[in-house]
Order: sequence, then C-alpha cells, then structure tokens
Amino acid sequence: MFNDRSTPLSLLLTRRSGKPRDMAGPGPSEAELDTILTIAARTPDHGKLAPWRFVVVGADQRDALAQVIQDAYRAERPQSSDSEVAAFSQFAHQAPALVVTLSSPNLDSSIPLWEQELSAGAALMNLNHAAHALGYVAGWLTGWATFNDTVRDAFGAAPERIAGFTFIGTPARPLEERPRPDLSQVATRWTPPASAGLD
Repeated sequence: MFNDRSTPLSLLLTRRSGKPRDMAGPGPSEAELDTILTIAARTPDHGKLAPWRFVVVGADQRDALAQVIQDAYRAERPQSSDSEVAAFSQFAHQAPALVVTLSSPNLDSSIPLWEQELSAGAALMNLNHAAHALGYVAGWLTGWATFNDTVRDAFGAAPERIAGFTFIGTPARPLEERPRPDLSQVATRWTPPASAGLD
C-alpha cells in the first residue's frame, strides 16, 4: 500500500518523510519543482498575505550553502571540533533537490502572527505532499542551522525565520513506516461545558 498513489486518499495515507541522507537521484526536474512549489502555495492563508517564501538551492550552490553554515557555526561555537563542522557539509549536500522555506510574516497586518506562522507550516506540508504525489520522497529538516540568524540572513532578513529545509529525491533504500499515534489519543468528540446552558 505504501507506494500506491492511485487515488487521492491512498496518496494522503501513504505519504511519509524520507531521510535526506538516504536520498539519491533522480530528483524533480525544473518543471516538476515548479509544480511542487505551485501546490505548496495553495495553502490556507488568512488575509491573502502569502506569509512564506520558498528559496530553491541549486545543486551548484551546495558548496556555498555548506560554507555559510560552517562559518556561522564556527562563529557561534569557536571551540567546535572539525567533525562537528564537517557534518554541516554533509547536511548541505544531501538529496538532489533542496527548498528552504521561510516564514515571512507581515507584521503590519491585523492577522495574528501565529496564524501567519501556521500558514507557513501548512505550505511546507503541501510541499511534502506534492513531492510525494510526483513520485519523490521529501524530508523536512530543522536543527541548528534553522535557528541561526546568520544562516537565515543568507536567505532573507528578520522578521523572517527559516521554517525548514526540505530535501527531495528518490529513496536509495526502502522507506520504513514509523509508528503513528492511535486516533483515540489525538482525536476526541467535544462535550460542551455545563456552563453552555444546554440541557
């Protein structure tokens, strides 16, 4: 069932994240990536603010990204080991395609910041679903680089924040399904409080 994409419901039921370090080619073509981003942008957006942005990092730009992250890490943690710093080079070079999503709120809007940030998360989830629909696997990663201002400044500026790095490719090994929460633990039927005054 995992690879069944024949119906919308089976598509939604079978999406799962892949580990970027286990992704290989092929990745999405430029046209497919445009489709993925178009679908990602079709997300709930109170006020029509588009409070998010997508930045595609090309394959020929991964060395530069690795350098940005490594320099920022060394600046913040000068006592870091060479192996710690080297890990960020591996991070930057994973998977055939990489999209950095930024939460890009409009602080002058009457729409609460929380709603704008939720819209950014929804756009990221749409991105993951779109990649799956096209036959690829996506991995949404955060980690230290996501929360570092110097790394963020390579893509935008405050009040923007990096919502995540999404790596997209083809699984180099079979994906393992992860445990999912029991529905009884995360979904309930509402009981109105007695103060609602209903008999």
